[in-house]
Amino acid sequence: MDNDVWDLVTLPKGAKPIGCKWIFKTKRDSKGNVERFKARLVTKGFTQKEDIDYKETFSHVSSKDSFRIIMALVTHFNFELHQMDVKTAFLNGDID
Repeated sequence: MDNDVWDLVTLPKGAKPIGCKWIFKTKRDSKGNVERFKARLVTKGFTQKEDIDYKETFSHVSSKDSFRIIMALVTHFNFELHQMDVKTAFLNGDID
């Protein structure tokens, strides 16, 4: 909400929501003392069925081949390359 990367909308007619679940972990140091508590919310994507709930999938992780091609193009054309790590990029994508 602070990053303003999502909007709360009503569920389209005929669509069913995907369930979610909280995962809690306790991180400990080498001596076994509690270092911090972590929590994350994960979706139950296994409940979806292809061609009913979704048409295609997308992973924002690049492959080694893609990386090598990009590096070759940068070298060949003498481009300047900038690397970014955007943690909320997937929230802004258009999904059918």
